[in-house]
Amino acid sequence: MPPGAVVWVRRREKDRRTVVRRQVSLKVLEDGKRTFEVRHRWEDRPVAPPPDGAPTEYLPFRQRKGLHGRPEWLKAKAPTGERYEDIKETMRGLDLHTVCEEARCPNIGECWNNRTATFMILGNVCTRSCGFCNVLTGKPTELDLDEPYRVAEAARKMGLKHAVVTSVNRDELKDGGASVFSATIREIKEQVPGCAVEVLTPDFKGSRDAIKTVIDARPETFNHNIETVPRLYPAVRPQAKYERSLEVLRYAKQLDPDGLTKSGFMVGMGEVEEEILETMRDLRDHDVDILTIGQYLRPTENHLPMSRYYAPKEFADLRKYGSEMGFKHVESGPLVRSSYHAHVQTEDARKSGVV
Repeated sequence: MPPGAVVWVRRREKDRRTVVRRQVSLKVLEDGKRTFEVRHRWEDRPVAPPPDGAPTEYLPFRQRKGLHGRPEWLKAKAPTGERYEDIKETMRGLDLHTVCEEARCPNIGECWNNRTATFMILGNVCTRSCGFCNVLTGKPTELDLDEPYRVAEAARKMGLKHAVVTSVNRDELKDGGASVFSATIREIKEQVPGCAVEVLTPDFKGSRDAIKTVIDARPETFNHNIETVPRLYPAVRPQAKYERSLEVLRYAKQLDPDGLTKSGFMVGMGEVEEEILETMRDLRDHDVDILTIGQYLRPTENHLPMSRYYAPKEFADLRKYGSEMGFKHVESGPLVRSSYHAHVQTEDARKSGVV
């Protein structure tokens, strides 16, 4: 089957109707390796209506200017600049991936020109098919055990003071890739003395051994994103569990009370304020120190639709609510992503007396 070829996988329902369940296409990666991408249709993941029972209305994918068009506060500058090009060249030269590129982060120009980047380890093919994420979903390639050394080398060349390390899900691995996280943290600390390390991990299927493996390497900040309110999990994170993610955060804090824990979620996928505030309270009840809240932006027509754009004032209100709940730092804004201003978040949280 040639690259790009599409196979529609179908499932026979009880009433003998045939419905499309998922799209499978052959992908060829930059290094020539082949993998299968799996993209589920969001329409096949129904969720319960919001607490008030009102049906959720979604914005069309192609929005005409002036009609549901992207507001001014969501327009980011195209990535340019000498530092941006330097980091891009460093990443390509060391055969590394960044979530900045894979997830089409709108802040890539600002962050890279400030010499901050989020390294994505364990390859660029994820075993899960979250409805919001633009990272390739399918069968991962082999494990690259040399990756931690190259990440540390890149951090050294970039002169980083705060390195962020995340990954795709590797559910086929016994430890979910926790040992590679550990090796990456230790290598950065060895090659770049004084550089703080923040990790943004998957849930490791709730494995306590995997979480302990990461925490034992002593990252300054342990981040695991809750992503959305529990009602929307079937569509947003179909292979994850809301309660399991909360437990991951609680256990990480239990293992390292002096470390910082962090989580975040998106708005604009059909949630209502009551659910947002309840999710914030759940995170705080599980000892999360830092919270990030940002606007969901639909990557492609195959991804989950948007319900609406939140205004800057609404993000400011959520920041205020979060501070009143006891979070040590709340980063809330239209273009906020997990690693946006990560070093500032950590410094602010420590000044607040967390540790």
